[in-house]
Amino acid sequence: MTIEATILKNVEKLPDSVKQAVLLYTEFLVSQYANGKPEEAQEKPKKKRFAGSMKGTFVLPLPDDFDEPLEDFKDYM
Repeated sequence: MTIEATILKNVEKLPDSVKQAVLLYTEFLVSQYANGKPEEAQEKPKKKRFAGSMKGTFVLPLPDDFDEPLEDFKDYM
């Protein structure tokens, strides 16, 4: 079954009020596509991140024993 046939089959099952909403939505999609501005093209390209870009942003006072094993895990070591 083609996608068009599946869509039509599903739309036939809907009440008239929902069919009206489907019509409005499909007209919106067609107008967006006809204007050459589909939603995918409107998204801004994501900026590429690079390693070390946050260096120096988070400065926390770390305790002196930060690298020492935790007491809770001594049974497993």
